[in-house]
Amino acid sequence: MIAPSDRTPLPREFFDRPVLEVAPDLLGRILVRTTPDGPIAVRLTEVEAYDGENDPGSHAYRGRTERNAVMFGPPGHVYVYFTYGMWHCMNLVCGPEGRAAGVLLRAGEIVEGAELARIRRRSARNDKELAKGPARLATALDVDRSLDGTDACATGETPIRALTGTPVPADRVSNGPRTGVAGDGGNGDIHPWRFWIADDPTVSPYRPHTPRRRR
Repeated sequence: MIAPSDRTPLPREFFDRPVLEVAPDLLGRILVRTTPDGPIAVRLTEVEAYDGENDPGSHAYRGRTERNAVMFGPPGHVYVYFTYGMWHCMNLVCGPEGRAAGVLLRAGEIVEGAELARIRRRSARNDKELAKGPARLATALDVDRSLDGTDACATGETPIRALTGTPVPADRVSNGPRTGVAGDGGNGDIHPWRFWIADDPTVSPYRPHTPRRRR
């Protein structure tokens, strides 16, 4: 359950900061997805930072497109993308409008609505796996492209809302190369922009980038 003190909505100013400040500060925060069947809430335990046009790993590296337009908008909005023809992943936009930075939500602990998440994640062997990975997290929360552009800081009704939760102390935050991103890892970890709560069982396993072989 979510403690009453953890239910305060995060203000937009929280997201209107450099992405490398926002990303680790999101650990321990809570995201609530309101569905017709009831709310599902996840406590964030793993995230990755993407720095827009300064970052070859970002969807916004080559500029604005119809797909990534939300990343160029106001901070605190949700950017959802479809990948591998079958999965959705969810990000939170941060930094000033026009900057196109965002944080990928990689994993978390379902702290409310687990019974609803289990219906959507029937392959999970236990509750620790319900949101263990970015696609699993989006699936557990019933997030798809229809929610792209949702304002997680809206003052009125919104299907996704970011709450303060309980921030994680700096000595419990680990960081390293992003999962599956070309250029990260090796040679001094060019972009060690993956952040996670140390020893948390819901954090997803790290996998380095694997170049595609030409046939």
